[in-house]
Amino acid sequence: MFPESIQNLIKQLSKLPDIGPRAATRLVFYLINQNQKDLDDLSLSIKDLKTKINLCNNCYNITTNEKQLCSICSDQKRNKDTICIVETILNIPPIEKTKQFNGLYHVLGGLISPIDDIGPKKLKIDELIKKTKSFKIKEIIFALSPTTEGDTTVLYIERIITRLRSDRASAGKVKISRLARGLSTGSDLEYIDENTLTSAFRGRR
Repeated sequence: MFPESIQNLIKQLSKLPDIGPRAATRLVFYLINQNQKDLDDLSLSIKDLKTKINLCNNCYNITTNEKQLCSICSDQKRNKDTICIVETILNIPPIEKTKQFNGLYHVLGGLISPIDDIGPKKLKIDELIKKTKSFKIKEIIFALSPTTEGDTTVLYIERIITRLRSDRASAGKVKISRLARGLSTGSDLEYIDENTLTSAFRGRR
């Protein structure tokens, strides 16, 4: 129906989240009507994602400097003894907007979900546990979406940390808290409004 080059691009765009074949087709024909410079700029920006963007060695947030820390981890004004655990990088900006948290983050890269074949080993959980062993962490805040997967992930990590508490006296000093349950069950943290998220942080326990 369409030339091979168009079909190939439709196929690639359809792989993006929430983009089906119909939406991908509309995007392709939108791009066809753009000038060459805009297309070149878009192509270069996509290539830069792999050549100039990296993950922070400490928290797995994004950073533009290879093998270096992100702007949050390298900020000397942040509390190094408090860690906020989030599902994805996209959860960090909404929390930062609330100005209720001044510690460091740890990005898991997803949530435990057996139905999606996502187990603990596919997430950054081992790295988190190593961090709690190596550094003097005073508080761990779970800022995960209030879903079945989020609760499962919290319980899994809590069990490991509780085990560490019984093995090491120093681990007993770690406070574990969750965001207040004002968040609607099943909601995605990324889309929760700032006021609700602020209240959830203030009421954490």
